[in-house]
Amino acid sequence: MIDYISLALGHGLLAVAFLRLVMRDDLDVDQRLKDIADEKEAERAAATHAGRASRRRSGSNSDGGAA
Repeated sequence: MIDYISLALGHGLLAVAFLRLVMRDDLDVDQRLKDIADEKEAERAAATHAGRASRRRSGSNSDGGAA
């Protein structure tokens, strides 16, 4: 009887620890990959016609040419 209780308690605590680890929000988030994706999205937005027009209207020129 005690063997079953100790097995159940040990496995129950392992299951609780496993569930707490799995439910963490930052478990599958790699900050570097997120930063790279954000940079690519910014480059993609800047390469569109609307992005170029917006840059032209604001007067900033990031490619080094004359504005």
